[in-house]
Amino acid sequence: MTFAPDEPALRAEMGAALPDGTAWRCLRCGSFVAGEPSLSGPAASAPMVARGKALRSKLILRLFAIERFVRAILAGAAGVVLWRFVASRASIEATFNHDLPVIRDLFRDLGLNVSHSKLFGLLHHALTLSSGTAMLLAIGATAYAVLELAEGIGLWLARRWGEYLAMVATSLGLPLEIYELTRKVSVTALVLLALNIILVLYLVITKRLFGVRGGKAAYDARLRSESVLEAAEETAAQRRAASVASAEPVAPVASHASATSAARAAPSSTPEPR
Repeated sequence: MTFAPDEPALRAEMGAALPDGTAWRCLRCGSFVAGEPSLSGPAASAPMVARGKALRSKLILRLFAIERFVRAILAGAAGVVLWRFVASRASIEATFNHDLPVIRDLFRDLGLNVSHSKLFGLLHHALTLSSGTAMLLAIGATAYAVLELAEGIGLWLARRWGEYLAMVATSLGLPLEIYELTRKVSVTALVLLALNIILVLYLVITKRLFGVRGGKAAYDARLRSESVLEAAEETAAQRRAASVASAEPVAPVASHASATSAARAAPSSTPEPR
């Protein structure tokens, strides 16, 4: 992305004349790109383009955003299943009770006992839930899917509100994840807990949330220090200072010793007495 500032001094630093046209500096890589600028206007209106550490940070946030999108999809699918279960519970239960003996006999002939199946136990437990409990679970799954989707969008776009939302929501869920680990330890639960802790620490430290390491002002200052346009402004200011210094006349100053020697060498205007 190239940018042509309106200010003449900055325009001279950001642009270059070519035999067949002009070239302008890319705000991301700093190299000159031949052709018309992508954007133009006052320097204050130039977009803040991620470079260096900011660009790497944006890529890391997008990895976390993908993980949030996966959670949103899973929670959304669970919500859809629960809502359909709530709406069609009577017919599902009737079908289950009617077909269960047939299914049990079929699997018994195959040497399997479905009564000890985890899937059978989960389905049987779901049918024993009250309508109010099933609806609360559906509402909770839907709300969680919306929350994870919002976190993913905010992290993908590297928005400040998304970073705060992800940090707060993830922090609130850490006690529950730790409690679940005290009841049953699993590799999946450990991996998810580690990812959430890493995300919280990464956001607080690198994004300087809640005033950490100078807060947003220090974070914006670091972004500006990596900006191509900021470097061009500093170069233009140095050129102006050097031009002003070279244009100032330097008056010759005679030393005290030179002035004394000249006074002694000059003839006296007082006539000698006869």
